Amino acid sequence: MSLSFGELPKIISVDDHVVEPPHVWRTWLPARLRDRGPRIERRGIGTVEHIGGGTYRQTFDDDGPQADCWVYEDLVYIHKRHVAAVGFDRDDMTMSPITYDEMRPGCWDPKARVADMELNHVEASLCFPTFPRFCGQTFTEAKDRELGLACVRAYNDWMVEEWCGDSGGRLIPLCLIPLWDAELAAQEVRRNAARGVRAVCFSEIPPHLGLPSVHSGAWDPFFAACQETGTVVNMHIGSSSRMPATSADAPPAVSAALSFNNAMASLCDFLFSGVLVRFPQLEVAYSEGQIGWLPYVLERVDDVWEEHRAWGGVRDTIPEPPSTYFRRQVYGCFFRDVHGLESLHRIGVDRVTFETDYPHTDSTWPHTRKVAEEMFQGLDAETVYKITRGNAIRMLKLDLV
Repeated sequence: MSLSFGELPKIISVDDHVVEPPHVWRTWLPARLRDRGPRIERRGIGTVEHIGGGTYRQTFDDDGPQADCWVYEDLVYIHKRHVAAVGFDRDDMTMSPITYDEMRPGCWDPKARVADMELNHVEASLCFPTFPRFCGQTFTEAKDRELGLACVRAYNDWMVEEWCGDSGGRLIPLCLIPLWDAELAAQEVRRNAARGVRAVCFSEIPPHLGLPSVHSGAWDPFFAACQETGTVVNMHIGSSSRMPATSADAPPAVSAALSFNNAMASLCDFLFSGVLVRFPQLEVAYSEGQIGWLPYVLERVDDVWEEHRAWGGVRDTIPEPPSTYFRRQVYGCFFRDVHGLESLHRIGVDRVTFETDYPHTDSTWPHTRKVAEEMFQGLDAETVYKITRGNAIRMLKLDLV
C-alpha cells in the first residue's frame, strides 16, 4: 500500500480498558477493610438479558455457565465476554458469562497487555476501569462511603504502582475520584498528581448519577485541582450509567449506534456552563464519542450563543462563542470515523485523538494499524502524527516525542 503520509507513527491510544485482576482490593485495601472489599467468586449464571439503555437483568443457576463475578456489598457484577472480547470471532462477542481463564491475558495482566500493544503498533495506552465502571460509579452507589473511599484509593494505588508501574511508561495511569464529595475528589487529584498522574475519570452527565450538574458550581474544587495540577478530565460514553435508548425493547445495537449522544450532550453542558471560562487551563476529553458530530454541534452552539444568549441564560457567563472554548480546552477521540476525518478542517486537528478500545467489542485490535492506514489516506504526515500520538502527548503531558 502506498501511503501519502509515509510510515504510520506508533499509536498512543487514549481509550482502552482494563479488566481488574482478582487480587486488586484484596491486596491494596487496608488490612482492616479487606474482608468487606470487592472479591471475586465463581458462580453459575442462569440468564443475562439487556433491558434497555445499557442495563441488564441477570439470574443465577449453580448448574449454568460459570462466570467470575465481583461481589461487593449487595452487588454481584458478572464478567461478560463482550467486555473482554479480544481474541473471539466477531459473532462470538456476546454477553455470555466468562471467567478469567477464558479471557485473553492482556485484558488483566500488564505484561501481556504491553505484548498485545506491541502486536498492534501501539506505544502507550490509557485504560478505563471495568468493575468500578467508567468513572467509579460502583463505589459512589455503595452504602459504606468510608469503604468506598478506601476502594477508590486502593484502585488508584494499584493503577499507578502495579498496572502501570513496571511498564516503562507504556501504560499511562488514569485514576478515579470519590464522586460524592468534590473536596475529597480534589484531594485525590492532588495525591495522584504528586506521583505523576495527569488523567482522571469523570461522569459525562453527573445528574444521571444523582450528583450535581456542571452548571451548579459544586464541582469547582475538583476542577480547580485539575487545573492546578494539569490533570485532564476524561469522560467515557456511559460514564453516566445511562446509554441513549429509544425504548425498552430496542436491541442493544440502537444504544450502540446512539452512544455519541452522551458525549454530545455533555459537551453542550460544558460549553454553556461557564466552567471552561472560570478555569481557562482546564482540559476535558471525550472518550469513545467519535468526532463526526462535532462540526454541526460547534456550529449550533455558536448560533445559539449569537441569537439566543439573552433569553438563553448565557449572556453574562459565556463572553465568547462557545466553539472558542472547545478549540482551547476540549479533545475528541475516535477509532473509526471517516466522516470526522473529512471534517478535520472544521473540528481542528489539534483537538482530535485516537484509540483502539482494547478489549471491547469495538476494538480494532489486532488490526488497528491497517484500519488507521486505510482511514488516513490523503492526510499529510503532520496531521497523522498529531492524531495518532502528538495530541495525546500534549494532552497527557507525556515524556515522548
